[in-house]
Amino acid sequence: MILVEVVGWGGAVLILAAYVLLTLGRIQAQSVTYQVMNVAGALGFMINGWVNGALPSAALNLIWMGIGVYALWHMRQSG
Repeated sequence: MILVEVVGWGGAVLILAAYVLLTLGRIQAQSVTYQVMNVAGALGFMINGWVNGALPSAALNLIWMGIGVYALWHMRQSG
């Protein structure tokens, strides 16, 4: 269970760091870095939520992750 907590906290750190970097103007919302941080962070939250039975959180983060994956796919298609 400790691994699940580490994964969840890692997800929290990634999402929070992405938001701080975006707010400070260090990265752009359309950057690969921002999207990857959000996708990885949402994956951590989703795993933690699923294992701990927090299904609304897991579902929200699945959708969050899907948005990020779509953004990354769109960036790749756009060149």
